[in-house]
Amino acid sequence: MVNRIGRWALALMTGVMLAACQPQTTPETLIEAAPEPSLEWKLVTSWPKNFPGLGMAPERFAELVGAMSNGRLTVTVYGAGDLVPAFEVFDAVSAGTAEMGHSASYYWKGKAPAAQIFTSIPFGMNAQQMNGWLHYGGGMALWRELYAPFNLVPLAGGNTGVQMGGWFNKEIHSLEDLKGLKMRLPGLGGEVLARLGGVPVTLPGRELFTALQTGAIDATEWVGPYNDLAFGLHKAAKYYYYPGWHEPGTVLEFMINKDAWEALPEDLQAIVETAARAVNQEMLDEYTVRNIAALDTLVNEHGVELRPWPDEVLAALRVESQRVMAEEAAKDPAMEKVLEHYLRFQQGVRRYHSLSEDAYSRLIEAE
Repeated sequence: MVNRIGRWALALMTGVMLAACQPQTTPETLIEAAPEPSLEWKLVTSWPKNFPGLGMAPERFAELVGAMSNGRLTVTVYGAGDLVPAFEVFDAVSAGTAEMGHSASYYWKGKAPAAQIFTSIPFGMNAQQMNGWLHYGGGMALWRELYAPFNLVPLAGGNTGVQMGGWFNKEIHSLEDLKGLKMRLPGLGGEVLARLGGVPVTLPGRELFTALQTGAIDATEWVGPYNDLAFGLHKAAKYYYYPGWHEPGTVLEFMINKDAWEALPEDLQAIVETAARAVNQEMLDEYTVRNIAALDTLVNEHGVELRPWPDEVLAALRVESQRVMAEEAAKDPAMEKVLEHYLRFQQGVRRYHSLSEDAYSRLIEAE
């Protein structure tokens, strides 16, 4: 009996001692241990909801952010027209109607002419070169400086690679064929077309097929085989021109409301930036693969006729592009600053690529 009581007392004392070694729970520690509240962001885009390539980039971004933050930051994606029209994304994010947007910066040339450069410029850099300039060559710092007065923080949000030259209802043999041509062509490329007698039109993606089919426009560029096939543009035009002189490395953008961005803790900011970088590269990888199969389908199953731009036309487009950019830079100090920086980097990377990427391509083509 004594032994049983002794053992019971020993066990009780051991339990008391162990309990004393545990951290004491107080109302203050309960508050400190409470999980952080989750944040919910709206992301508006200029693309149809879940549209292949362009429209899937924000969806994948939202998935990555949700997973990496363990649900602390939830991003809901709205397609063009679901919450705001396609071309009102910039204003919506700037005003805080939505915390984020996904679009292309050349749509905002009326607000900041230099914004066009961060999408692509005629005869400019390709995707690899643009990524190098933005992330290691100083381009991103210029982009953030340009967007700061609009209460926006930009991030690269995908790249389509070199685009196609566009869909036409007639063949282009000479510069005469561009005169009076109504073509959906945004950005600086549209201004170049206008200088050569064409009529540039800016339309959101979802309106292109109908406009081309009804004759409201004579031609349109969109992206490349993968997206063009999804829109059915081959049903509205017969001739498919290449290459996309106007957009050789098209950067898509994420834009973030600056107030929303600064309200994030540092770890969530890092997650957002990392997710954007992942999506930026993923889009280029996907287009590289999908365009191959889509072009085969367009040509072999739908009878689309591929046409290279005539040398005479390309030469004139190049000369006019240089004039347009010089004139635009002379009118806007920010445009001049960004363009000078861009062209200086482009000269350097082309000099190097002539000995590396381009030299290798010539080697392979010679086999």
